Amino acid sequence: MNPVQLIEPRRFGDARGWFTETYNEAAFHARGIPSRFVQDNHSLSVSAFTLRGLHFQSPPDAQDKLVRCIRGRIYDVAVDVRRGSPSYGQWVAAELSAENGHQLFIPVGFAHAFLTLEPNCEVVYKCSALYAPASDGGIRWDSAGIDWPLPAGTAPELSDKDKVLPSLDDFESPFAYDGRPLLPLS
Repeated sequence: MNPVQLIEPRRFGDARGWFTETYNEAAFHARGIPSRFVQDNHSLSVSAFTLRGLHFQSPPDAQDKLVRCIRGRIYDVAVDVRRGSPSYGQWVAAELSAENGHQLFIPVGFAHAFLTLEPNCEVVYKCSALYAPASDGGIRWDSAGIDWPLPAGTAPELSDKDKVLPSLDDFESPFAYDGRPLLPLS
């Protein structure tokens, strides 16, 4: 089973709008996602082409994440940073939007980032561990060969923290490979 999973919740609609179940512990366990989520985060990115990442938390505070976009559209990316993984440094991405309702599950051992594709994007995500500043880490957004959907000549909007993250080549991973290589998203 792919460690990174694209989740496509069903929407039930009528004249009033729609309803969807975004998380159900039993259903996620049946998909091979046994995470218990303990923290929810919500971000607003005002400018289009704001890039947040590539982030992770190191053990013992490592986090699984369940990400969705509730306003706008984002390009959501997971990079395999598990030492010894045959897919180390490889990445997968999906467009998440308020319209499509898709979610991306990103397990421990993957760096995560997203690029906003339009102004005023809101992103919410569940985490399996609480934020721990001492375990906060990341790699530089442009060091993993990601094909970011940026218009020609456009530089992403980055935080000061993200501008100085180490490159993937200079990164010593604290994550061990668990036997599940990264596969394309289906």
